[in-house]
Amino acid sequence: MLSDIEIAQQTKMLPITEIAKKLGIFTEDLELYGKYKAKLSEELFLRLSNKPNHSKLILVTAINPTPAGEGKTTTTIALGMALTHTKNAIITLREPSLGPVFGLKGGATGGGYSQVLPMEEINLHFTGDMHAITTANNLLCAVVDNHLYHGNELKLDLERICIQRCMDMNDRSLRSISIGQGAKTNGLERADSLVITVASEIMAILCLAEDLQDLKNRLGNILVGYSTSDQPLFVRDFKMQGAMAALLKEAIKPNLVQTIENTPAIIHGGPFANIAHGCNSIRATKLALKLADYCVTEAGFGSDLGAEKFLDIKCPVAGFIPSAIVLVATVRALKYNGGITKENLALENLPALHSGLCNLAAHIENLKQYGVPLIVSINKFLTDTEEELQAVLDFCQTQEVVAEVCEGFAKGSAGAANLAKKVIALCETKSNFAPLYSTTQPIKEKISILAKKIYGADGVVYSELAEEKILQIEKLGFAALPICVAKTQYSLSDNAKLLGRPTGFNINIKNVKLSTGAGFIVVLTGDIMTMPGLPKFPAALNIDIDNQGNISGLF
Repeated sequence: MLSDIEIAQQTKMLPITEIAKKLGIFTEDLELYGKYKAKLSEELFLRLSNKPNHSKLILVTAINPTPAGEGKTTTTIALGMALTHTKNAIITLREPSLGPVFGLKGGATGGGYSQVLPMEEINLHFTGDMHAITTANNLLCAVVDNHLYHGNELKLDLERICIQRCMDMNDRSLRSISIGQGAKTNGLERADSLVITVASEIMAILCLAEDLQDLKNRLGNILVGYSTSDQPLFVRDFKMQGAMAALLKEAIKPNLVQTIENTPAIIHGGPFANIAHGCNSIRATKLALKLADYCVTEAGFGSDLGAEKFLDIKCPVAGFIPSAIVLVATVRALKYNGGITKENLALENLPALHSGLCNLAAHIENLKQYGVPLIVSINKFLTDTEEELQAVLDFCQTQEVVAEVCEGFAKGSAGAANLAKKVIALCETKSNFAPLYSTTQPIKEKISILAKKIYGADGVVYSELAEEKILQIEKLGFAALPICVAKTQYSLSDNAKLLGRPTGFNINIKNVKLSTGAGFIVVLTGDIMTMPGLPKFPAALNIDIDNQGNISGLF
């Protein structure tokens, strides 16, 4: 079979203006970025603002993945394309980060015959949203350090600065740095650190903001740090929200592209789910629900991360009620959770598969708690045997959940036709969606609910620093916010080595951070890093470009 990029490069795309017509979008509603991608204008939002919304919102999530990923985006795209054969459907996705593109996991445009296009441009620079977010974040940091250099009028405590610079790349050497070294003209010397752009609060703000004014207000609410007299200082105190919002003026507009079968797709925002809230922008999803009868979206990593945050953070903020949830499982991920190493996942191993099914059971039970109709989609890989696939189907029957094999990677929409039929039927049943907790509950109570009901932990252990931060948040009056847990994606626990369905463990809270602009409390567990590192042999080593500008090695 051809590589992803070879399939993409052989596909005939339609001009983006024709894709827009399928959704009733006029050319004047588009801000073109070449022939095949465009931003959707504010005028379109205003024109559709009073249109009633009766659309079906379908969330695609997954079990705990292997390090190589399990094709959740591929399934999302395949399902969206399959739905368009009988329904008016649209896909909404996150934007890829250059960190995984050049690192280990890869991009975020799907694979095989279920991709969004133009995949090279989407994966590399797209329409510049990531750069705008990075620049707005680093402008704030530069202005704050400049404020310190010129006398520190606001008396910002150098030891209690909360903001961090960011870049859209994996670079472990920037996790802990020193700035301002050398001459006094270089600024005040202090310890600092960088996070990857997709973990920055500004990324979260972009994805949760309703409009430009809401974006500006949320930017002003970012907690910069504390004064020497223990008073919180926000971006608005530094009068930077206007300049930052100006940098994000275009980035707040969702991006329209197409799939390999010319199905419309909106791609906007890109927070990671293991260190951020893992969902595309509210604006993109809301617009999709106005433009089509069915909107298929995804949330990052397993249901213990992206789906939980979609259901407990994004949906309550936006007022969404999901109609169905698709839980992606793979034979290889189940064998991985059954104790088989990544190198041996292609070999048939029914005992390991049966051993790993406990992980699928945990995710099924977790998602059923939200009251949303559920289906399991088994993403088929070439190495899967019929016996292995049937074992998963049989297990789903014992769990009283609908299941279907999906072959979107190899067959595109045809490989997801049966899945689409079952999803449509599922959407006709009643959704009794409700978040797991009320934001008015105490911080520790909310964390405990997630630890026990989603991760399966016995309890929660807090570091001294985490205890101090929680008391501080309560004192400031920000306790009534949802919880965004930063946790490994490879395990239901906070320990990546505990596979399957761990028991007899505690969730270890190392630090707690207040994201007042985004409107949630970030809880950091285990050894999670907000600045990832590159593997020994990063994907960047395989990427090249010829004299004609043709890119190769990009999956």
